[in-house]
Amino acid sequence: MGNTSRPKENALASRIYQQLKDEIFSFHLLPGDRFTETLIAERYGVSRTPVRHALYRLEREGFVQVYFRSGWSVRNFDFDRFDQLYDLRTVLELAAVQRICEAPETADLSALADIWLVDKAERLPDGQRVAALDEAFHQGLMQATGNREMAAVHQEVTEKIRVIRRLDFTNPARIQATYDEHAQLLRLLIQRKTAQAGILLRSHIEASKAEVRKITLHHLHAARQESLARAGAVQPG
Repeated sequence: MGNTSRPKENALASRIYQQLKDEIFSFHLLPGDRFTETLIAERYGVSRTPVRHALYRLEREGFVQVYFRSGWSVRNFDFDRFDQLYDLRTVLELAAVQRICEAPETADLSALADIWLVDKAERLPDGQRVAALDEAFHQGLMQATGNREMAAVHQEVTEKIRVIRRLDFTNPARIQATYDEHAQLLRLLIQRKTAQAGILLRSHIEASKAEVRKITLHHLHAARQESLARAGAVQPG
């Protein structure tokens, strides 16, 4: 019975992990906010065990910290770690560009071209869908190298920045820029223009990182102000 229940417990812990991570990156849980396993378990209608597993996973990733016998809190947003992950992503994708352009056989980029080399009228306006397609685009470049180990490391980085990376697609102008830059990058890769493709890719990632940082700071400030306003409203007159 234990063996059959374990996959369900793991799946539940993974779901709670993702929900908590979403709450952190949607600024419903702010840096410094404190809570208990019991509170989270009651909110999600589950037992404390999957909540504890989810929280320890978030702790390993640096998003929360535990206080002995006094609950948990959300860590301050670590921009240094964020920058390091984006730097690693850049290194991996630049290596992918070089491999694609210099490979003896032409890489099959047709599936990516079908999505990104389209008329403006065919572009998707929905930020969440474009965010998923953007992630698949960059993973597709890694897979096109044929190096599974590189692709696996890139996948790990992608999972760590996934939630915050979505913020880049809350701005319609950034959605259009993503279509433009992906299309241009694909053309350069097809033409095997390594240097130009590398320059464009680096610029593309830097622009995304800067936008995400700006939006994160804005949302953190707005959420703190709202939290302070709520606290002031409930104080006795």
